[in-house]
Amino acid sequence: MLERDAALVENAIKEYYFNHHDLIPVPPKIGEREFGYQKFNGGMTRHIAIRDIKELHLLLMRETPSDVYCSNAYYSFPSMPMAEKDWKGADLIFDIDAKDLALDCRPSHSVSRCGTCGNAAQGRHAACPSCASPKVESVSVACRNCIDESKKEVAKLAAILDGDLGISPADVQVYFSGNEGFHIKVPSPAYESLGSHERADLVDYVMFNGAIPEAFGMRRQNSAKSSLPELGEPGWRGRVASGIFGSRSRAQKISRQVVLEGYAAFQARLDGLKKTIGARVDPKVTMDVHRIFRLEGSINSKSGLAKVRAQDLASFDPFTDACLLGDEKVEVAACCPVPVRLRNKKYGPYAGERVSIPKYAAVYLICKGLASAV
Repeated sequence: MLERDAALVENAIKEYYFNHHDLIPVPPKIGEREFGYQKFNGGMTRHIAIRDIKELHLLLMRETPSDVYCSNAYYSFPSMPMAEKDWKGADLIFDIDAKDLALDCRPSHSVSRCGTCGNAAQGRHAACPSCASPKVESVSVACRNCIDESKKEVAKLAAILDGDLGISPADVQVYFSGNEGFHIKVPSPAYESLGSHERADLVDYVMFNGAIPEAFGMRRQNSAKSSLPELGEPGWRGRVASGIFGSRSRAQKISRQVVLEGYAAFQARLDGLKKTIGARVDPKVTMDVHRIFRLEGSINSKSGLAKVRAQDLASFDPFTDACLLGDEKVEVAACCPVPVRLRNKKYGPYAGERVSIPKYAAVYLICKGLASAV
């Protein structure tokens, strides 16, 4: 990031931390967690121990990090090297990100940014349409459909956790990550001691990985004697029945058809159901018991939006509820071929023009590499 752009964004973030430190809650067991941060155009600083919220606020004001992180794990010695920290447990966290959902809308709000000539073109291109340079980076701007589809995955995950594992929705915390996804935290002592292997098994379960026909009553030999799941059954059997039959009126006919098709065809049906009935989470995130996650209330340097809790997922609007930077006008040179909506206002498209826009919108475009401070 250019120095003048970094200075504008850093100033906006520092102002936010000064005026809204109340939006950054005290993480439970703060003294047992590892903290880390990045600065603009700088590397990661990790293995920081913080005793209380005053020390955390001091770090934010002194360093003005572009991003700040806190571990899901608890340690006896959080400031020591990883091998010497003495791991005590970790919160169970799932990550759902729109970029992993392969949505049809992605090309319409993706921008190919050329590192040679600075041109920005809508869609994804292997080379710059303007100068043919291969130094092209793809970025994605705000899209409501991506957020809505991510919310559906969060709801699927919450239903599985509740119905199959008995984890009440009241014990599940959902956070907007600050860019295009959600972090789902289960801060329960019952799951703190799970290691990477156990968490991997849990991920496979919620994603519906490795499902085999025998688990749903299909016989490899003599399939006519199979006992397929019925609508209304609990857990995965009920979800599979709903995914295959759809309604009770069709269940008997489709059930006969499935049995006649045989074992291999049923396996193919199960594989095809994975995306629709399984929760599409990032398995690597949940398995990592030493990961540091973006701190709640902090700003995400990929967007200038904040990581905030979605108390009511259905009504939560990240483009308003997480858009918390100042609104004084600043002037930028913007090259953004697709419109951006923030706080119910549209910005762009811009074709390499100087515009005066609110600071929160300017920071968003700068963080995406689609504008520069004037």
